[in-house]
Amino acid sequence: MNDKISNNAVIYATLALNSEVDLQREYLESEDVPDDERENEEEILADLEQAFMEFVDLYKNRCKVDKQLPSIDELLNSQL
Repeated sequence: MNDKISNNAVIYATLALNSEVDLQREYLESEDVPDDERENEEEILADLEQAFMEFVDLYKNRCKVDKQLPSIDELLNSQL
């Protein structure tokens, strides 16, 4: 297995995490979360947000090297 993560893999992971963060936020804002699970679900959101930010940083570094990659704003605002 290749030790270097491809640009496409970073893009897919970033977009997937962004979607998961949005879904988790929506879930927490709904009335579907049992009171006894709320704290755990909030911790899951915090972990997802941290992972997302780490991939955003990784992607921004890739953009500095590969000028053909779209900016992080273009990537996150694009309709796939």
